[in-house]
Amino acid sequence: MQTRKLGKTDLDVTLICLGTMTWGEQNTEKEAFEQLDYAVNEGINFIDAAEMYPVPPRAETQGLTETYLGNWLSSRGKRDDLVIASKVAGPGNGLKYLRNGPRLTRDHILEACDASLKRLQTDYIDLYQVHWPDRSTNFFGKLGYEHNPEESFTPIEETLEALDELVRSGKVRHIGLSNETPWGTMEYLRLAGEKGWPRVASIQNPYNLLNRSFEVGMAEIAHREQAGLLAYSPLAFGMLSGKYLGGKWPEKARMTLYERFSRYTSGRGMDATRAYVDLAQQHELSPVQMALAYVNSRSFVTSNIIGATSMEQLRENIGSAQVTLSPEVLEAIESIHQEFTYPCP
Repeated sequence: MQTRKLGKTDLDVTLICLGTMTWGEQNTEKEAFEQLDYAVNEGINFIDAAEMYPVPPRAETQGLTETYLGNWLSSRGKRDDLVIASKVAGPGNGLKYLRNGPRLTRDHILEACDASLKRLQTDYIDLYQVHWPDRSTNFFGKLGYEHNPEESFTPIEETLEALDELVRSGKVRHIGLSNETPWGTMEYLRLAGEKGWPRVASIQNPYNLLNRSFEVGMAEIAHREQAGLLAYSPLAFGMLSGKYLGGKWPEKARMTLYERFSRYTSGRGMDATRAYVDLAQQHELSPVQMALAYVNSRSFVTSNIIGATSMEQLRENIGSAQVTLSPEVLEAIESIHQEFTYPCP
């Protein structure tokens, strides 16, 4: 499995990262173990989790994903061979059960990290990420920024200082961001330079054929600041597999089960998906592997976070690392992108 450097750190992470957010909701612990065994045997060394997982978030299941991963690490004894990533949650509706409403203050971050370490059954987290900003800004599909000068939020300086404390204690090796904007990313980097605090190693944002908004303001930062993209939702919640086309809602599929996952179901999203699926079929490619191989091919991507609820899906997703798209296919993808530009931000 190809590896890429995680930011300016000494860690090499595999091009494919195993995402875990279905464990504890759509996947049992036994299925999580099976996924982990297969992924590691295929050469994957990068596993991404979060304190909030599984998704959709519920008080009854919160933390199960990290618990499953921790139990597997304990039983397999492979901790030092792997790069384990997790995330601390920011404020959000419906999360009152998590520290009475999570914030990115020092106390919340330190408490969250200790809880994650306990569930993961490890002494350190290789990459600890801020799951989303404490402030109101453009993430989770929002494009138009509306400034509120009266808004109260945790200053990035306080958040980063707490992360520095975790790094100095040895509980965290490196830090990253998720669902962050260009301004937020550069503010973390500015403060790190001024204060001697840890530098952002990666940015975990959505990126797929239906949502290439990362290219607009973030791709240059990823290159110039060596803070590459950890691409999540590379299949647009499974939409790019083509399984939802023609009015189909497969049983047990994520967007069939959970109404909250509606980001990629617009008319333009469906039309763009049809164009990409047709292109893949014309070139005798799996639509899934074409979509993932495109993400893999981007120079600003450090790792592509794939997830699966079945072993069949997992095998196909991981297999995308062996697919190289021809110049003809890449040119055709750009033509479709010109027709359907950011259909699903």
